[in-house]
Amino acid sequence: MAQDVAIIGAGIIGLSIARRAAREGLSVVVYDRGGAGAGASNVAAGMLAPVTEAEFGNPELLELGLAAAERWPAFAAELGVPLHTAGTLIAARDRDEAEALEREHAFRDRLGLRVERLRPSAARRLEPALAPTIRLALHIPDDHSVDPRAVLAALAADVEVVQRDVASLDDVEAETVVVAAGAWSGTLADVPVRPVKGQILRLRDPTIGSHPPLLDRVLRFEGGYLVPRGDGRYVLGATVEERGFDTTVTAGGVYELLRDATELVPGISELVLEEVAAGLRPGTPGNVPIIRRDGRAVIATGHFRNGILLAPLTAERVVSELIGAPA
Repeated sequence: MAQDVAIIGAGIIGLSIARRAAREGLSVVVYDRGGAGAGASNVAAGMLAPVTEAEFGNPELLELGLAAAERWPAFAAELGVPLHTAGTLIAARDRDEAEALEREHAFRDRLGLRVERLRPSAARRLEPALAPTIRLALHIPDDHSVDPRAVLAALAADVEVVQRDVASLDDVEAETVVVAAGAWSGTLADVPVRPVKGQILRLRDPTIGSHPPLLDRVLRFEGGYLVPRGDGRYVLGATVEERGFDTTVTAGGVYELLRDATELVPGISELVLEEVAAGLRPGTPGNVPIIRRDGRAVIATGHFRNGILLAPLTAERVVSELIGAPA
């Protein structure tokens, strides 16, 4: 018997849509070549950071991000996963970066976003592990994070996922097909989505419990970020590379991430390197996701580096389309 909805892609976008559609009474199956959470979502750091990610000349992305962030507390509570709500710091290492950060601060201030400019001493009072050489910091208290792997596990427990490579929409028996295949969506629908490679490292403090954590807040810097999980684990990322569908990890990528992060947080050199990986973000020309109906298909892709943040909002909008309700 054909399902009401077949979803192609079992990342956080596809699984979030599946869960919400099932709660609306639709019969749903999810297909993915690698199984649940095997793609970019499994590699993601999990930042919920619409203010940090705000871009000059891209008000649509900011609007979407802020709306999605409002939904995350309820979404996390439903899934039973914790939100890490200590906030975010953006740090500058030198004068050029400090000048750029001043412009970023002024831009967000004009938009009425909550951002605090910090001198180095104030930033180090918040995060004592920061290097004394930092030049400037911004504190963004409302940009948080979540562990995507915990989210994926909770979502996958609620939906049917079939490990299968779907080459064409004609291969799927369902009234409606949702294309949520991330960087591979362009092989199934006419959408301008391309893979953008990101290399990422997972680190662990072997002495956690005997002293305070290295960081409480997410740390952003030119070229990367360091995301604490709150239990001695950290995610360090991520490169941004136009390399097609290449997911190899390179010595150069790992070196650059560690070099840049160590300049700001020298203590990470003492952490244990547990994992290195690379994922493929689905990029679009304007860095804005594509959510639209196209005949029998509903497209939900192109979330670039904001897939974790935008998941509950995307699910809400797609399922509204599926059931014919106003978005």
